[in-house]
Amino acid sequence: MLGLAGYPLSHSFSPAYFAEKFRNAGLENWQYRLLEVKEPQELRAIVLPEDGWVGFNVTIPHKQTITEMLDSCDSIVARTGAVNVVKIMPDGSWRGYNSDYFGFLHSLLQWRPFHQWKGKSALVFGTGGSSAAVSAVLDDLGISYQKVSRQPPERSSVISYGSLSSGMMQTADLLVQTTPVGMFPNDTAILPLPEMPFFPGQMVIDLVYNPAKTPFLARAEASGALIQNGLIMLHAQAEKAWEIWNY
Repeated sequence: MLGLAGYPLSHSFSPAYFAEKFRNAGLENWQYRLLEVKEPQELRAIVLPEDGWVGFNVTIPHKQTITEMLDSCDSIVARTGAVNVVKIMPDGSWRGYNSDYFGFLHSLLQWRPFHQWKGKSALVFGTGGSSAAVSAVLDDLGISYQKVSRQPPERSSVISYGSLSSGMMQTADLLVQTTPVGMFPNDTAILPLPEMPFFPGQMVIDLVYNPAKTPFLARAEASGALIQNGLIMLHAQAEKAWEIWNY
């Protein structure tokens, strides 16, 4: 048994994706369930009473709060404080992993190889669990970055949208939108960006994949930017999760 924990989950692609995985692997008795819980603590009451659980994915808004329920974690979780894969170990303990890291790295490598990213600059919109994985990848590739949030934490380097200028937008080689803004069903929403924020050839990623082109990406594309939605990252992180559960 596998599943996805989060709230809400009406937009999820995971059940169909893993159902195909089960068919291709001849796993007739496997299931992938949606675990729509408002609080991660509710998962214990769902998962523990049933046999056969291998693990589950974690999505918004539980990627960071789920860490309090884990017995152990991998090194990337230790760095980011965010989890999107939980594996139930043979002894029954819960171990957390972050496959978002590998998914986002795979996304960036669609545009440039490892060594060509060093020295580039980025703006990262959002400070949640996905943003933490993005930041870890940027650190490892030698990309400098500035995080932007509606409500920057006190005494942090994060800036507000009110402090974001067109100049800052147009000197960044890469823009990464990690928030749910623009996600179905609120797919007309857009971040409060300054005027003329994009430029031709700039690389712009929105981790939202439904719709395929958010207003953020549409605006970037109209300015000549290179765009990518979250589907490439989603597939790559799902493959990594499958590997974690099965090896």
